[in-house]
Amino acid sequence: MLSTLFHQYRSAVAALQKLDVFAGLALRVYLVPIFWMAGTQKLSHFSDTVAWFGNSDWGLGLPLPWLMAALATAAELGGAILLALGLFTRATVIPLIITMLVAIGTVHRDYGWQAIADPGAPFATERVEQAAIKLERARDILREHGHYDWLTSSGSFVVLNNGIEFAATYLIMLLALLVWGPGRYLSADYWIVRYAFSRLASKSR
Repeated sequence: MLSTLFHQYRSAVAALQKLDVFAGLALRVYLVPIFWMAGTQKLSHFSDTVAWFGNSDWGLGLPLPWLMAALATAAELGGAILLALGLFTRATVIPLIITMLVAIGTVHRDYGWQAIADPGAPFATERVEQAAIKLERARDILREHGHYDWLTSSGSFVVLNNGIEFAATYLIMLLALLVWGPGRYLSADYWIVRYAFSRLASKSR
């Protein structure tokens, strides 16, 4: 009985491993628009980005803010393009991982885990609970003085908590690409490595 179950398990794992082409591609496709939008936003308002990176009162207070802003912008724009192609994937994700670590440590850390304030979710902090009270008060005002049904027809109102949730999720996805690579067949890296091995094999004959 146990040997049969183990054989079935190994067969299922072998079948799943054949789908790794889609796993790497799915991670890349998900991350490309995120980093492209972040990079284009920084580039289109680059002077504001530099000011935010450098100001210690209302920004990040980082040294060499122009250089840091340029590196972050280049990492996100270049990373989005290279991830789309699946080209130099493992090298590409390293600066993006650093960018996410900096974002977690400087932007999101003080706000806890949640990106959206939800007092019913795990890891809800006092800040999140206070945000929920403010949100309910805002809803009461809008119900009384505004067109609440129209205002909420595209979705419910939420309070942005700006916790590490999204940045941590992107970091985990980048780490997965670093370990597993971009996937077979549908990435430039796969064909480059395959071509290089075929060249080496032909020379060794």
